[in-house]
Amino acid sequence: MATPRTDPLTVEVVDLIGTVVARYHEEYEQAASEHALTGAQARVLGLLSLEPVAMRKIAEKLRCEPSNVTGIVDRLEARGLVERRPDPADRRVKLAAPTPEGLETARRLRESLDFAREPLGQLTEVERTLLRDLLKRMLGEDVL
Repeated sequence: MATPRTDPLTVEVVDLIGTVVARYHEEYEQAASEHALTGAQARVLGLLSLEPVAMRKIAEKLRCEPSNVTGIVDRLEARGLVERRPDPADRRVKLAAPTPEGLETARRLRESLDFAREPLGQLTEVERTLLRDLLKRMLGEDVL
């Protein structure tokens, strides 16, 4: 008989993470559709609302092919939510940047996402900071 690879606590934590992710994606897709966006378009718009980003970096962040990002940005651009502009540091590189309408749409989209905000609001700032740091550690990111 094989020995289980993980202990019951790890299995429970993994299941809980899976449930959180599934609920987040479900709500994100619903919120995106209320703004006539796909989930992928909403994620790109949300990312761009923080700062203009090179197309290749968008693909890296979303862990998808650059050609997929090109199509997503094309559709967002056609709706007037995103524009392409040269990177001031390297004019060969194109940055995707939100238009004022894109920023407003991203803001409204963020405001309509209650799932994460409501449960997180029940945690103290210390608990939210600890959760953030633990998640970053799990992802191999530096924790300051």
